[in-house]
Amino acid sequence: MKFASVLTVLGALSVSAVQVNPLPAPRNITWGSSGPIQVNHLNLNAHHSSVVSQAWERAWETITTLQWVPAAVEAPIPSYPAFPSTPVSKAKRAPSAVHNVNVHVVDSDADLQHGVDESYTLVVAKGGIQINAQTVWGVLHAFTTLQQIVISDGKGGLIIEQPVEIKDAPLYPYRGIMVDTGRNFITVRKIFEQIDGMALSKLNVLHWHLDDAQSWPMQMSSYPEMTKDAYSTREIYTEKDIRRVIAYARARGVRVIPEVDMPGHSASGWQQVDPEIVACANSWWSNDVWAEHTAVEPNPGQLDIIYPKTYEVVKNVYHELSRIFDDNFFHVGADEIQPNCYNFSTHITKWFAEDPSRTYRDLTQYWVDHSMPIFRSVGEHRRLMMWEDIFLATESAHNVSKDIVMQTWNNGIDNIKKLTSAGYDVVVSSSDFLYLDCGHGGAITNDPRYNEQSNTDGGVTFNYGGAGGSWCAPYKTWQRIYDYDFLTNLTATEAKHVIGAEAPLWSEQIDDVTISSGFWPRAAALGELVWSGNRDAAGKKRTTNLTQRLLNFREYLVANGVMATALVPKYCLQHPHACDFYKNQTIIS
Repeated sequence: MKFASVLTVLGALSVSAVQVNPLPAPRNITWGSSGPIQVNHLNLNAHHSSVVSQAWERAWETITTLQWVPAAVEAPIPSYPAFPSTPVSKAKRAPSAVHNVNVHVVDSDADLQHGVDESYTLVVAKGGIQINAQTVWGVLHAFTTLQQIVISDGKGGLIIEQPVEIKDAPLYPYRGIMVDTGRNFITVRKIFEQIDGMALSKLNVLHWHLDDAQSWPMQMSSYPEMTKDAYSTREIYTEKDIRRVIAYARARGVRVIPEVDMPGHSASGWQQVDPEIVACANSWWSNDVWAEHTAVEPNPGQLDIIYPKTYEVVKNVYHELSRIFDDNFFHVGADEIQPNCYNFSTHITKWFAEDPSRTYRDLTQYWVDHSMPIFRSVGEHRRLMMWEDIFLATESAHNVSKDIVMQTWNNGIDNIKKLTSAGYDVVVSSSDFLYLDCGHGGAITNDPRYNEQSNTDGGVTFNYGGAGGSWCAPYKTWQRIYDYDFLTNLTATEAKHVIGAEAPLWSEQIDDVTISSGFWPRAAALGELVWSGNRDAAGKKRTTNLTQRLLNFREYLVANGVMATALVPKYCLQHPHACDFYKNQTIIS
C-alpha cells in the first residue's frame, strides 16, 4: 500500500487524485496512490451496540441506494499539484476489493453529553476498512465520512478512489444549530430532516427554542391549558413527539438542548395558567419612542418577576420538561427584557415604589436569585445556558454565576471578549456572522419605511440598498460564516472558554416549506469551521479551497433528502473556480 505524504487539512487540500473529499474536512487525511478499491457488500464485524449497528445499517443503505457520483469535481488551483485528466475509476490497474468494516470502540457506555470524545480513525486499505474510536459517537462520525468517499465506479459498482487514512476529531465540543418552533410551527418530520443534515455535517447540538411569546406548542401534563395558545390542535408537540425527536437525534450523535425563554418573550401558554403571570400582554408592542416599546416584535409579554405564582408555574413546567429532555444542558433564555413592559405590572410598580433606589438591574437580579434555585434543583448534572443579555444588557443582573454558559449574539468579537475575560464559557452565535434568518426583509407589516419611490438617501429608509427591513441584514452567506475568526483578540485563557458555535434560524419567516433551505448548506460551512477550522497549516484561509467541496456537499444533502438551497449556477459546479471573484485564488488569506 502506497500512501502520499501525510496531509493535514489545516494544510492544503489535496495532493491526491480523487474526485471527492469529505465535508467537514478531516483534521488529518492521507490519500494513497496504489489505485481504486472496489467496495462490495460490506459486513460489520462482531457484535456492537444498537447505536453502532443501526447507524451502520443506515450508512450502508445510503451508500448502496445513492450510488453517489460526485457532483462538483475539485480542480487544481495555483501552487497545488494538478489532478489527472482521467478519473481514477477508469485507471487501467485492476482494483482491489474490501468486504469488511472492522470497528473497535474503547468505551461503549460513554453517554452523549457535552465533552464526550468524538474522535475516530478510519483506514481503508486492501485488507478492509478499520475504524477505531474511543466512543460510539466517534464511530458514527467515521460512518458519515465513509459514506461520502464511497462513490459509483460508473459501471454499476462502488469504489473508494484510493487507499486512505484519516485521523479525525473536532476542534470544539459544541457545534450546533438552533430551531425556533415558537414563531412558526415546524413538524417533527422536518425537524428530523435538519438532524439528518446535522449528522452528515458533524454538527452535534440541536438547540430547540421551543416556544416564544407568539405560541406555546408543547403539551404539558402539569398545565394542559397551555396549548390553548398553540396555533392549532395540529401544531402541538406531545411528549411522545418530543421523545421521538430526542431519540432520532441521539441515534445520529446529536444532542437536543431545550430552551424555554424566560422571563422575556413570554406570553403564550403562561397566560393560560394565570394572566397575572404575564406583564403587558395586552399592550401595543411598538412605539416611535423606543423607551415606550413593550416588545421588540409582536406580541408582547414577559413573566412577572415579582408575582409569587410565577415561580410556582416556572418550577412545574421546568421540572416536567427536565424529565423529558435528557441532556445535561438546559437553556433558560434571559434575553431582551423590555423595561416598559413592566410598567404594566401592578406587582412590579409597587415593588419599585417601595424603594425608589431600585433599578431594572435590581429587578433582573431578583429574577436570577429566585429562578436559579429552581433551575438547579433537578440535580448536580444540570448545566444552564443563557443569552448574554443577562450579563451584558443595560438591564443585566448584578451577579450571575460563572458556571452559566453564555450564548453571545451581539457585537461579534467584542462581546466574546467581554464574556470570556469575565470567566464565562461561551457559545458563539454572533448575529453579524451566524444568524441564518437575516436579510429577507422585515416580518412586520404596515411598514411605511417601504413607501419610498426613490433611493435618494442611499437606502437608509429600508429600501433598495438599505437593511431591507431586516435588523441583521445582509443575508449571511456560507463564505461570511466560514470566514468568521471568532477567537480574534482573545488570550489563550480566554480562547479556552469558547466551547463552540451555533447558527440560529429564527422562524418569523420560516416554516416547513423554507426551513431546510434556510439552514442548508450554510450550516455545513459552520460545521467545518468548528470541526477542523478555516485555515491551513500556514495560517491562511481555505475558503476558496472549500468551494467545490461545499457545492458537492449541497448535492449530497439533497440526495439524502435534505432540501438544501442552491448556492451557484450549475455551471460553477461543472467548471471549478470559474465563478471565483478574483483570478488570484489565494486572495482570501
